[in-house]
Amino acid sequence: MAQAFYEVTYIIKPDLDEESKSTLIKHYDEVLGSDGAEVVDSKDWSKRRLAYEIKNYREGIYHIVNVKADNSKAIDEFDRLAKIDSAVLRQMIVKREDKE
Repeated sequence: MAQAFYEVTYIIKPDLDEESKSTLIKHYDEVLGSDGAEVVDSKDWSKRRLAYEIKNYREGIYHIVNVKADNSKAIDEFDRLAKIDSAVLRQMIVKREDKE
């Protein structure tokens, strides 16, 4: 089976301290890197003003992760965990046709 490429973007609460934010990112990188998936890169985009208020926040820290995976198990697990994590305001997963 051919590997699929995913772009995972999630918005982190802006009031998290640096250590908590690093721990959160490391945790989600490990979740995404499980079940045969490979994290190609993981980077902060920036702190940005949101188009509309989410959970009483007007700003959020955008984090982007590119993942290669044989199946969607790791992606599905990330989605499930991010939905119940109070430190994650929103998440979006896009399946890309190819990396190049």
